[in-house]
Amino acid sequence: MLEITRRSIISGAKNTMKLDVTMHEYLLWREGMLIQEAMPNLSVVEREFLITGMSEAEQAELYV
Repeated sequence: MLEITRRSIISGAKNTMKLDVTMHEYLLWREGMLIQEAMPNLSVVEREFLITGMSEAEQAELYV
C-alpha cells in the first residue's frame, strides 16, 4: 500500500490517495509501462488520480 500525493492538473490542489500498489508496480508505470498493465488492480478513478492528480470529486465534476 502506497500513499501518493499528486497535484491536480485542474485545480492545482495537492491530493493524496492510499493505493493498493507496490513500489515496483509504481516504478514500472513511471518508467513507461501502461498504467493498466503495471497496476491492473486499480480502479479507473485511482488510475486517473495517478495520471492527472485529480481527486475523485474533481473527476466526478469534470466527467458528469
